[in-house]
Amino acid sequence: MSKKFFVFPVFVLSLLLVIGSFSMVFAGGSKAEKKAAEEEGVKKEEQIVLKCAFIGGANYEELYKAIPEFEEKTGIKVEIVFKGDGFQIDKKLKTDFAAGTVDYDVCWDHSSFFTQYIKAKGIIPLEDYFTEEELSDHIPMILNAGRKDGHLWIIPRHFDISCLHYRTDIFNDPEYQRKFKEVTGMDLKVPETWDEFKAIALGLQKILPPGMYATQFAGKEEALTGRFYEILLAEGGEFFDKNWKPAFNGPAGVKAATMLRDLYQAGAMPPGMTNFVWEDVAKNWVAGNIAMYTEWYGWYSYFQDPNASKVAGKFDIARQPMGDGGIHSGWAGDHAFSITAASKHKKEAAELIKFLTSPESQYREAKLGFLVTRQSVWDRMIKEAEASGNPLDVKRLKLAQLQASEDFRTPPLVAEWLPSSDILYPILQAIILGDKEPKEGLDEAARNVEQMMSEA
Repeated sequence: MSKKFFVFPVFVLSLLLVIGSFSMVFAGGSKAEKKAAEEEGVKKEEQIVLKCAFIGGANYEELYKAIPEFEEKTGIKVEIVFKGDGFQIDKKLKTDFAAGTVDYDVCWDHSSFFTQYIKAKGIIPLEDYFTEEELSDHIPMILNAGRKDGHLWIIPRHFDISCLHYRTDIFNDPEYQRKFKEVTGMDLKVPETWDEFKAIALGLQKILPPGMYATQFAGKEEALTGRFYEILLAEGGEFFDKNWKPAFNGPAGVKAATMLRDLYQAGAMPPGMTNFVWEDVAKNWVAGNIAMYTEWYGWYSYFQDPNASKVAGKFDIARQPMGDGGIHSGWAGDHAFSITAASKHKKEAAELIKFLTSPESQYREAKLGFLVTRQSVWDRMIKEAEASGNPLDVKRLKLAQLQASEDFRTPPLVAEWLPSSDILYPILQAIILGDKEPKEGLDEAARNVEQMMSEA
């Protein structure tokens, strides 16, 4: 064989080997890239996304601004898929639970509402996701308001309860004191019982200038039912008996309804009161038209704003009056969080709730004026208030803490509370307006509530 014929095959073979090597390199690179891309895709698929339905508006949303801290710490993404006020989100939850269309893991909840969601099988018990140590900092009376049937269903965020607000420029004024004594034969004092409250309101109305009223109450919907409810309890009554039969038409209920009627009929409460809800009574107070009434703590900054309130710096607060039952009124409730039964990430949902109700998160909310539920945060806030130089700031916190520990009473933990309220409040309005006698009206409401509950 000649040399040139030998060299050519060798050259071709070498060339083919080189090309094959390059092909293997490129093929290997392609496989590596494909594997890396697949691994990245798996990571993306594995990232947990928690979806939430929360209450929104005003200062409620300040807390949610801290959620990126949770995401960075845990690698879990959080999406808030719905925000609305309390009634809007309650409607959404009930609709979604009934239709089986829940697509979120964590939801807003409330001590007045959660029993409905238990009945709808929309939320789950939480004791398996929270240790006793993790729960120990919450004020016990508030935490226990979220228990039913031996289970813990909600983790509290913050709460509200009412105290008595009264005008110091009236109660401490020597001229008002003189006139009150002259007209009633009694000393003008801050009432400690509901009997004193009624007597002082009736007496005050006789000496107040035109356009001023001794007191007021929210006069419709659950607002009216709740005010009646807390006076009922203080007077030794109960809304339902142990068998869940209506009991609000007993002597304590008749006494509470009679007081509301007598005050209104005497002109000691504003005309049109049966149309008032929370914002209306607050506006009457800041306008300087009311001498005393029970109100939520949450309005405090508004009441103390001299640009918005004529009573800024002219009022004080006290514990709600006591009734014949030997207890102080304390209709209360707490905003909270729950985990939905539909959630596929229940453990991670619990971690988000722990973050949103942590001492750091509750301190953020406490600085906004919310009454939070952790004892450690209360201690910190009181210490800071003591350094502020405003005695009422300190008194407000200490009184709210006392009431949270001793007076905190939720509505009956039954899904029919709101339907019962819808039956009762129009009849309470009729009693206040003088269209029905207290006993007659309450008996009628009790019959209707019992029928509703038997059909539920």
